[in-house]
Amino acid sequence: MKKEIHPDYHEVTVVCACGNTFKTKSNCKGDKISIDICNKCHPFFTEKKKVVDASGNVEKFKNKYGL
Repeated sequence: MKKEIHPDYHEVTVVCACGNTFKTKSNCKGDKISIDICNKCHPFFTEKKKVVDASGNVEKFKNKYGL
């Protein structure tokens, strides 16, 4: 390998919006990476559905079919 051409590959701490933290390696500058969603709060991994309904479509559906 050629010297002096590769980026600095170092350990960083990843901090999620839910508060979960873990360590990984990256070539990003700095010692901390902030993310919005991780495996501890993502609906696919937690098996919890989050319904975001701004226009009331879910309520219209429930009223229409009497649920």
